[in-house]
Amino acid sequence: MPVTQNIPRRQCIPIIYTRGTHYDVGYDVGRTFGAIIKNFLQLSGPLNESYLPLYNTPEGRKVYNETLESVKKSFPQYVQELEGTADGAQVEFHKLFLLHMDEILPNVVQSKNATDQPIGCSTICVNEKDQQILGHTEDALAETLNHYYFVSAHIVSPGPQGKYNVTEERFTSLCYAGHLPGYTMNYNHHGLVFSINTLSAKRLNSGKTPRHFITRALLSADNFEKAQKIIRDFGVGAADGCSINMTFLKQEGNRLFHNAEMGPASPGTDQSQLNVLTASPGEFILHCNKYLRLPVEEVGGMIVESSNDRMVTFTKSFDAPKTRNDVIQMLGDTSSTGHRVFRDEPDAFIKTICVGIFDCVNRTWTLYSDNPKTSEPLVVLPLFIKEK
Repeated sequence: MPVTQNIPRRQCIPIIYTRGTHYDVGYDVGRTFGAIIKNFLQLSGPLNESYLPLYNTPEGRKVYNETLESVKKSFPQYVQELEGTADGAQVEFHKLFLLHMDEILPNVVQSKNATDQPIGCSTICVNEKDQQILGHTEDALAETLNHYYFVSAHIVSPGPQGKYNVTEERFTSLCYAGHLPGYTMNYNHHGLVFSINTLSAKRLNSGKTPRHFITRALLSADNFEKAQKIIRDFGVGAADGCSINMTFLKQEGNRLFHNAEMGPASPGTDQSQLNVLTASPGEFILHCNKYLRLPVEEVGGMIVESSNDRMVTFTKSFDAPKTRNDVIQMLGDTSSTGHRVFRDEPDAFIKTICVGIFDCVNRTWTLYSDNPKTSEPLVVLPLFIKEK
């Protein structure tokens, strides 16, 4: 099939509603979005220029197999879900799993990352009495633009699944093409709302749990204690790192927002590194793509430079955010002469593919496919929460 490149930004976010087993849901996603997934696999620079060539070496295949076997032991249901996506889209499973391993293969085999680009997202949490907002820019490699969709799934399993014995999941997640739900912006029927910032540790692990599978497992969490347990991934630990910005809509007492920085499991340990910052009423959280509290050595380069620039914009160009409009103005900012917050330069390697605003008071999720300062929302989704 022909490769479609340089498609202008589309005002379109497709959505699928699906119910069934993990494999069924994955298959429906693959069957429905097969063309988008195939196109993305053709366009993905890291996959074709780094991950696949390394996969075809003995050293790379060893890291791939160790990591896949580890995930199968902890989360066989999510491997089945990904197998369903591969079958439904009629693409090779190993290509999708390599996307979920992300930089693990080049980091472990070659001691470097496949790309030195300002990859990452910006998140702002505001915790005021009548303004409880989680805002997030979804930033990714330029080829990801127009290659994403919503998955709204109700998964009912015939028996307990995986290391946490999950029997039912219900969630809506924004997904990159061919990727499992959980690694962008999401909420589940227990009232967990969360977004992800990629973090790039200098040393990643083979045979541990890729962050994409840890955040996929987060979609089953029904309270903050369970969420922390999933992030810790006791018995295995994370292969790589990220930060998770989250709140529970149904929590008792005052609204609390949390930023959890997750680092790869340290050598000889079997759990992720974790540091949690909590914002109480009257406080806020800013986070991009740099470890701010957890003492993890990072790869450096443009991901850290970009994160620093965006944080400077937030702290030097704006007062402390207190309203939804404050968050929109900050996430839509293009004033920096370095790395912008909202990124849409014509030849940029990294683009802001969309912006999401979770309103925890009104229980809505607003998506902008363009700059929220200058465009109308593309969709406003209600947050449906299980009340019992």
